[in-house]
Amino acid sequence: MNVHFISIGGSVMHQLAIALHKKGYTVAGSDDEIFEPAASNLSAEGILPTSIGWNPANITPDLDAVILGMHAKEDNPELLKAKSLGLPIHSFPEYIFQESIDKQRVVIGGSHGKTTTTSMIMHALKQLNKDFDYLVGAKLEGFSQSVKITQAPIIVCEGDEYPASTIERKPKFHFLFPHIAILTGIAWDHINVFPTFEFYLEQFEIFINKIETGGILIYNESDEVLRNLIKKNKRTDIRYQPYSVPSHTINNGITTVNIDGVEGRLSVFGNHNLLNLLAAYYTCKELGITAIDFVAAMQHFTGAAKRLELLSSNSSVNIYRDFAHAPSKVKASVDAVKHQFPNRTLFGILELHTYSSLNENFMPQFNGAFDQVDVGVVFYSNHALALKRMPPLPSEKVIEGFNKPGLIIFNEKSSLQQWISQQNFNNSNILFMSSGNFDGIDIISLSQAITQQQPTK
Repeated sequence: MNVHFISIGGSVMHQLAIALHKKGYTVAGSDDEIFEPAASNLSAEGILPTSIGWNPANITPDLDAVILGMHAKEDNPELLKAKSLGLPIHSFPEYIFQESIDKQRVVIGGSHGKTTTTSMIMHALKQLNKDFDYLVGAKLEGFSQSVKITQAPIIVCEGDEYPASTIERKPKFHFLFPHIAILTGIAWDHINVFPTFEFYLEQFEIFINKIETGGILIYNESDEVLRNLIKKNKRTDIRYQPYSVPSHTINNGITTVNIDGVEGRLSVFGNHNLLNLLAAYYTCKELGITAIDFVAAMQHFTGAAKRLELLSSNSSVNIYRDFAHAPSKVKASVDAVKHQFPNRTLFGILELHTYSSLNENFMPQFNGAFDQVDVGVVFYSNHALALKRMPPLPSEKVIEGFNKPGLIIFNEKSSLQQWISQQNFNNSNILFMSSGNFDGIDIISLSQAITQQQPTK
C-alpha cells in the first residue's frame, strides 16, 4: 500500500502514519506545521516530511489512499489535487475501518470516560497476552504508541464524537461499526460543533444504529439520558448489557472492588472509574476473559495520563492532575476525590479552555459541578479567549453559572500562582483540572514545590 497523509503532524495522525509504516506500507505526508513530539517521532521512523507546507506534486496517481486530517482546510491544494485525480480520500476513522474490516471491532463512546475505559480494556488484554490492535487518545504506560495496526484479530477503538475531517463533518465514531459497543454516558459537550443538546444526542442514537447486527451494546444504566435514549430506540437485533457502580469498599483511601464474586484492590478510585471498570469487564468478558483474570490484571492499572494522575504527595497533601473540562467530567473527578478522602479539604482548581467552557451561554451547565469542593478556583486567560477569537467572558457570568459560594476567579497566571503560594494545604487534596496547560504553568514543578513546603504528619 502507498499512502499519503495530508496533515501528518496531528497528535493521532502521526501515530497512524507510524503504525502503517511499521506494517510495511509506503508512507509519506505533509503539513504546514509539525510540533513535538510528532516531529521527533516521525523523524525516528524516517517519515518526517523534508519540507514544511503543502505541495500538489506530493499527490500522484499511484497512491492507494489519501488520509485527510482535521487540520487541513477544504481548499488545501493537495486535497484539491487528490479530488481531481479521483483518488480514495479517507478521514482518520474511515481509514481505521478500512484496516479493520476483518477484525472484531470494539468501540468505546460517550461524553466522558472513553479514554480510561479504553485504557482499562487495553491493559487487561495486554496483561493476558491477547493479540489486538488499538486506537486511544492518550499516552498509556506500557504502550509505545497510541495507534497500532497489524494483522491482529481484534481492534479496540476510543470512539470520539468530534467531526472526522474538514470534508466529512460526521462524528468519528459513526465510521467504526462496532461488534462490541460501549456508551459511558451522555452530557452535552462541543457546543461549537453541536449547538443544541438535541443535535448532540442524535449523534449517539446514530452510533447505536451503527452497531453490527448480532452485536452488543454495553451501557451505563445509571445515566438517565442514555437510559431513556435506549428505551426509546431499542433495537431487537443486538444484545444489551447495562452496568452501574459495582460493589466496593474504601479503606484508608484504597478501593477494593467486587466483580462477579472476585475481589481485588485498585490503584484508581472514584465512582466514575468503577463504572469504567465494569464496562471494561463486560467488554473483556465478550472477548473470553474471566472475572478472576480481569480483576487480577486491573490491580496493576494505574490510569491513563492526566486522568486523576497523582503528581506529588506526602502524608498531609495529595496533588492530582485531571483532563476534566466538561461539566460532567469536572463533577465526576471532584466527587471522586472528595468521596475517597472525605476528611480532607479539597481545593478544586479548574481552567476553562475549550470553546464550550469559554462560552458565556454554556456557563449554566457547570451548576453543581463544584458542590463537593471546599475551595473553588476557576482560571481562564484572556490570551486563550483572544486565540479562539471569542468575546470576553465576564467573571460574574462564571460565578452565576457555577453557583458556588466563595468561588475565586483568576484571569492571569501570575495571580493564580501567587494565590497558590499563600495557601495552607495541610490535610488537603488539590485537584488541577484542564484540557490545556494553565497558560504555561508548570503544574508538575509547582506540585512538587507544594509538597516540599507542607509539613508531614
